[in-house]
Amino acid sequence: MVVETDRDGNGRTRLTIRQVADLAGVSTATVSRVINGRADVSERARQAVMRVVREYGYTTNRTARGLSAGHTGLVGVTLPILHHSYFSVIIDGAAEALYEHDMRMVLCPTHHEHEREVTLLERLMQGTTDGALLILPEESGDELSTLTAHGYRFVIIDPLRPIGERVPMVSAAHSSGAGEAVEHLLALGHRRIGAITGPSGWIATEERLRGYRGALAAVGVIPDPSLEVESDFHAVGGQLAAQQLLDLPDPPTAIFAFNDMLAIGVMQVARARGLQVPGDLSVVGFDDTFEASIVTPTLTTVRQPLAEMGRMAVSQLVRLLAGQRIEALHVELGTSLVVRESTAPPRR
Repeated sequence: MVVETDRDGNGRTRLTIRQVADLAGVSTATVSRVINGRADVSERARQAVMRVVREYGYTTNRTARGLSAGHTGLVGVTLPILHHSYFSVIIDGAAEALYEHDMRMVLCPTHHEHEREVTLLERLMQGTTDGALLILPEESGDELSTLTAHGYRFVIIDPLRPIGERVPMVSAAHSSGAGEAVEHLLALGHRRIGAITGPSGWIATEERLRGYRGALAAVGVIPDPSLEVESDFHAVGGQLAAQQLLDLPDPPTAIFAFNDMLAIGVMQVARARGLQVPGDLSVVGFDDTFEASIVTPTLTTVRQPLAEMGRMAVSQLVRLLAGQRIEALHVELGTSLVVRESTAPPRR
C-alpha cells in the first residue's frame, strides 16, 4: 500500500505505509485499520492518520482492494426525494462520515414508491454495494427483517413504521421534542393549542402526538379532538389543516405543526387572513430545517440532530460491516427547542 503525492507538480513520489505511520506517529497496523474503515482505533490516532492522508493527497486503488477483500467501498442510500433540506442535512452528515472511512455513497431516490424501493434494494444487494442507509423506508418490518436474514447490512434512519427489534435504526426523540414544544407554548399562557399531525401510523406522528397530549395533560388541559388535524407533512397540507382549525368557533391561539413545512403552511394562511404571527397566532414547527430560519417571522421549532443522525448511522453500519457487535440497535438522539420569532403570549 502506498501514498501518492504530487506536491510540486514536477513528479510523483511514493510513501510506504511505514512512512505514513512514522509521519502520523502510529503503527502500520493502525494506519491499515484507519484506511480500511475499521472502528477499533482511537479517534486521536484516526485524526493523525487522516492529517497525513490529506497532506499527501492519499489515494487508494479501491477496485483492486475491493476485489481482494470482497468489498466495493460503496454504500447505497435510499430516500424518498432529494430536493428537501431535511434529507440534504442527513445526507451531508452521512457523506462526511463515509469519507472519513474512505467510502462513498450511491444515492437512490424512491419517490415514495414502494416497488421502486424494493427493486433498488435488490440491485444494491447484488454486490454493487457493501451495505445501505435507508431513510424513511417504505418497507414493512417483515421485509426489513428478511433483508437482515439474507445477511445484507443496513441501518435505517428515521423509520416510518414500527420495525423489528433486531433491525438497526437511528432516530430522534420525537415524543420529548414535541413535549418541549408544547410546554413552551403553555409557559407563554396558551391553552387552546392546535396540532397538525403527519399521517397516522407513522412513528414520528404517533410519538409527537404522545408528547403533545402528555404536555397538555401535565398541566390539566384535556386534549380536544377538534384541535388535532391529520395532514401529510407538506406545506399545502398545513394550509388546509390551518383553515380547518382557524374556522372553529373557538379557534386555537397557538398551533404546533409536526414539521416545519406544515408550520410554514400555517403561517401563509394566517397572513392571508390578516392574522399576525405571533400576535394573533403562535406557531411552532419540528425539524429546524433551513427554511425555519429564513421564513418571516422566523420559526420557533424543535431541532432534530439530522446531520448527527446521518453520522451515527454510518458509524453503526461500519461496525456491522466489520462484524462487530452493536450494543444498542435502536439509537435515539436528543432534540432541542429553538425559540425564534413565531411564538409569543396570547392576546388577552
